[in-house]
Amino acid sequence: MFELSKLVIENLNNKEILISRSDIPLLQQIFEAGQDWMSACGGKGRCVTCRVKVLEGMENLSPITECELKFREDNRLKINERLTCQIHLKGILRVKVPSTCQLPHIAYT
Repeated sequence: MFELSKLVIENLNNKEILISRSDIPLLQQIFEAGQDWMSACGGKGRCVTCRVKVLEGMENLSPITECELKFREDNRLKINERLTCQIHLKGILRVKVPSTCQLPHIAYT
């Protein structure tokens, strides 16, 4: 049986989102939890607007995908960043939303 995982978004007042499935991309689970999140391409891995800066828990994420590697090669994705549309979580993950990925109607801390 799968144990619940947890996403903690530090610059949203340490908002916690419980993740119930490791087979669904994190972005979809963020949306299902009712949290607005930037995603210009709709979660298809064609942009970097859904990225997060990983503060803790990189080891709890699925392996890096081909599109993430491409964005790293193009210097559009840093070594400590991942795309929420590409990752699956098993465990605890603490992140920050980079300023360039923040939505204007949300108060980030």
